[in-house]
Amino acid sequence: MHLINADLHCHSNVSDGTLTPEAVAERAAANGVALWSLTDHDEVGGQHRAHAAAARLGMSYLPGAEISVTFAGKTVHIVGLGFDPDDPQLLQGLADTRNGRERRARDIAAELAKVGIPDAFEGALKFVGNPDLISRTHFARHIVEIGVCADPHEVFKRYLAEGKPGFVPHSWARLSDAVRWITEAGGVAVIAHPGRYDFTPNEEFALFSEFKAHGGRGVEVVTGSHTVAEYARYADMAIEFDLLASRGSDFHDPSESHTDLGSLPDLPGKVTPVWAVLQDRILQP
Repeated sequence: MHLINADLHCHSNVSDGTLTPEAVAERAAANGVALWSLTDHDEVGGQHRAHAAAARLGMSYLPGAEISVTFAGKTVHIVGLGFDPDDPQLLQGLADTRNGRERRARDIAAELAKVGIPDAFEGALKFVGNPDLISRTHFARHIVEIGVCADPHEVFKRYLAEGKPGFVPHSWARLSDAVRWITEAGGVAVIAHPGRYDFTPNEEFALFSEFKAHGGRGVEVVTGSHTVAEYARYADMAIEFDLLASRGSDFHDPSESHTDLGSLPDLPGKVTPVWAVLQDRILQP
């Protein structure tokens, strides 16, 4: 069960990836992925296309999404796996979460103009597959294109991370709501890449505790942004909080992403894989 090449966190151009759902599926299959989930940000519009592509390519599939929530004043991501992508409550919750992205994007553009980067909103739009989901990533691609920075990572470091001149906060869904939408749609909620949030130990303990109290059941242990030490740390956290362990590359683009689809190490043997409890939700090819 631990040795399945599962990639349960990646993005297409339905949100802030650059490849179509079909192209992401083809890349996953070419890299040996056996169980796949497309987890676009706050959107399930690519799910039926992803499932069809997975079936054509011989991969098992779990419906997925990555929901943005605000916790302790920071943006945290919750991945949902194995839910009904046509669930009305989930669809409404995701639509509500997407509201306000354009307003935030225009505010980001205004802040960037103050530091000598004009017309950033229009520039970012060129990279947007879904206008409802314009994000900082799209601004980063524009800023690289015009030659201000060498790559998106430099853009975030200089302009778009918290405390930088182009950062504009946004209030997302509540943690309790995101977990409820996922679980009531028949899925399992998973804390995405916990090592990225730069929480204090007390804040991280609060996140895990509240997540579990609301019905959350999993945590990403092996993911593209985690170090080897963090694989071990969050395997221990999974055991401490009796959570299932997930694995996913967080792939967005062939040139931008640190980790390719299907290329991560296996989950540690001491944890229980999230797919162990989702056997009846896995869509077979």
